[in-house]
Amino acid sequence: MDKIFEILINRRTIRKYSEKDVDDALLNKILAAGIRASTTGNMQVYSIIVTRDDEIKKQLLPLHFNQKMVTEAPVLLTFCADFNRFNKWCRMRKAEPGYDNFLSFLTAAIDALLVAQTVCIAAESSGLGICYLGTTTYMAHKIIEVLKLPEGVVPVTTITLGWPAEIPEQVDRLPLDAVIHHETYHDYSAEDIDRIYLEKEQRADSLQYIKENNKETLAQVFTDVRYKKEDNVYFSRMLLKVLEEQGFMNQ
Repeated sequence: MDKIFEILINRRTIRKYSEKDVDDALLNKILAAGIRASTTGNMQVYSIIVTRDDEIKKQLLPLHFNQKMVTEAPVLLTFCADFNRFNKWCRMRKAEPGYDNFLSFLTAAIDALLVAQTVCIAAESSGLGICYLGTTTYMAHKIIEVLKLPEGVVPVTTITLGWPAEIPEQVDRLPLDAVIHHETYHDYSAEDIDRIYLEKEQRADSLQYIKENNKETLAQVFTDVRYKKEDNVYFSRMLLKVLEEQGFMNQ
């Protein structure tokens, strides 16, 4: 138990991997542990696409904004919300599924994310490194094409997996009391916000981000550079279109 806590507290995002492969036996052991994750109603409405092929990785690379670890990591795992399999089982057993709606997508997406995190913990417990790619939902429509995902299947997250080639500095996290609320939600005062974000704002890397982007505050780096409103609106529309095309917007 102490080992698991140590791994979680000291975890790092790995973006550089050695050339050493991840053998199938270890990968299957990790995936087997991963699918023991909690799931809504024991439906397991998710699928995991394991990508090792270099050519497919090259097709996926621009869809993940050309992050090098997509092709450099020996394994790429794409976690998908998947009602396709469950719907087919229902119909083959004389049951008509009613899962062509947004709630069902959300249910399946939560399932997929629970499995993804459990796989990450199992992988890191085995000495492997992972990197979570938040680009999956941005380019879901193109990832669907490359991975040949049928109706009822939507990619929701991707992780790179391999043996670390370096041990990078641990990224910052907000203090525990910033995210924990006891009994009911405690809204944040201006004083709370100042206290919670003080350390983050004063980090050397944060100050560097502000300087190199010609901004006054770290918050402006997020709102004006990294996650702009126009980008959020554009990718939101794209994702809603994907959900409609994949059969999740019948409500």
